[in-house]
Amino acid sequence: MPNSFGTLFTITTWGESHGPGVGVVIDGCPPNLPLAVEEIQAELDRRRPGQSDIVTPRQEEDRVEFLSGVHEGRTTGTPISMLVRNADARPAAYDEMKEKFRPSHADYTYQAKFGLRDPRGGGRSSARETIGRVAAGAIAKKILTLAGAVEIRAFITRVHDIEMPVTEHFPSLAEVEATPVRCPHPETAVRMIERIKAVRGQGDSVGGVIECRVRGLPPGLGEPVFDRLEADLAKAMLSLPATKGFEVGSGFAGTRLQGSEHNDSFEMRAGRVRTTTNRSGGVQGGISNGEELVFRVAFKPTATILQAQKTVDVHGHDTELAARGRHDPCVVPRAVPIVEAMTALVLLDHWMRHAAQNQTFKF
Repeated sequence: MPNSFGTLFTITTWGESHGPGVGVVIDGCPPNLPLAVEEIQAELDRRRPGQSDIVTPRQEEDRVEFLSGVHEGRTTGTPISMLVRNADARPAAYDEMKEKFRPSHADYTYQAKFGLRDPRGGGRSSARETIGRVAAGAIAKKILTLAGAVEIRAFITRVHDIEMPVTEHFPSLAEVEATPVRCPHPETAVRMIERIKAVRGQGDSVGGVIECRVRGLPPGLGEPVFDRLEADLAKAMLSLPATKGFEVGSGFAGTRLQGSEHNDSFEMRAGRVRTTTNRSGGVQGGISNGEELVFRVAFKPTATILQAQKTVDVHGHDTELAARGRHDPCVVPRAVPIVEAMTALVLLDHWMRHAAQNQTFKF
């Protein structure tokens, strides 16, 4: 189903931006996992609006509630349902959008597909839908940490045309969270913040790039051909609002190299097979090779801007629209925990599939 994701560890998100609430149902979570609501809340707090003066001012505490699947602090093995109630909804700000399609938004395509749509903040197409993903991802992260000390870290490398220097350093969470823009290079972060504030003052927006790195991942996760690890990661990332590109390892830059320059040579190190370089980004043949997983996701400028733009209305008439409402001038800072969440969901699902196929029977 289009609102569900995963094979063995599955999630189904629901709700609209300005409806009563949003949430997620998780199926396939192992039983007896110690789980406190505070662990989920910590991740949601990183994603919520109103955190700083470079994101949307919408004020939502995003307090999560367990509705099922957790009893006396442990998962029961049954579906886990979580709810976050919308508190600061202002649907009246979108009255004009009932008749007019916002440029580069999902208004027209939803109308074309379903014959109707929820115009309040984009309804289902709003980034508020990602609350369910982050809540589910918090559980996936915990299981991965307990299973193999897997560490997932996403951070911003570029906003508009401002890019941090290339580094092989795996940043700490503290380094990423040190500034509201979540770029671990302090000097670049200052310039990024200035750029976001400048375009916000013009009623405009900018996009950027998030890099994600994963360490502690064992070799062998992924599937041949259609369910390759990087293919599922690409699907997960490109399912996020405002995404327009995905690359793993050397990505598009690798096309500028010859095979002799690009190949990752093997060597024995500390009793296991390793590679001397990591241009593959930790994935070969669709399966993890035990090296650091590295990929990048491109986000377009926020579609809703506070400038008058030409558009058409639902009757097919040319018109003009100056959007109202509260929007991020750059979605990338708040997307960092969302990228981490989707990464955790893909990796846990593949870990469970690997275990089901390879560890169920001993011949």
